[in-house]
Amino acid sequence: MGLGRFGCHLATSLTQLDHDVLAIDRGAGQVQRWSQYLERVVQADATEEGALRQLGVTGFRRVVVAIGASVEASVLTVLALTELGVPQIWARATSDKHAKILASVGAHHVIFPEAETGERVAHLIVSKMLDFIEFGDDFAIAKVRVPDTLVGRPLRELAPADRYGVMVVGAKLPGERFRYADPATVLTAGSVLVVEGSIVQVQRFASLT
Repeated sequence: MGLGRFGCHLATSLTQLDHDVLAIDRGAGQVQRWSQYLERVVQADATEEGALRQLGVTGFRRVVVAIGASVEASVLTVLALTELGVPQIWARATSDKHAKILASVGAHHVIFPEAETGERVAHLIVSKMLDFIEFGDDFAIAKVRVPDTLVGRPLRELAPADRYGVMVVGAKLPGERFRYADPATVLTAGSVLVVEGSIVQVQRFASLT
């Protein structure tokens, strides 16, 4: 629901993952623009329960309300989906207050795409990490280049985890695909590691590169 920047990227990504996607937006321009990229795009008012029922939305297990420009439309859409009994409602929030309202009217999952992306990019800018995902309780997974001091040495030398403060989950050697960490794997120049640990630990490990 909602074909703004976030909604469009989400819909196309789900389509590429071979999922059946129905995209809905009240704007004729957006519907026309994205009809060439998405198999099913419909112009409709997502706040109207009757319209959603006619479009067969009740047959979908998951619905994402990606509306960000109008808090009212976002909340009314979630409310309509709740009334229809949709099993999983994901909703985009633009503020903490918006998030509370969405949850109170029935959203099962509330997301902050702009805030989450901004925080992730901030970590990448100020560190040498190639990619970064933060979880709750000060835990993170990061993609980093192998430090020069570890080139030519097997992964077993990174264990135990307290030696460097991180646990290596996977490794990608030049010209090869990512694979689970193998203690016997010898790291070569240009290798990339996936490591887990606290935010401070993964940043410190990345700084060794």
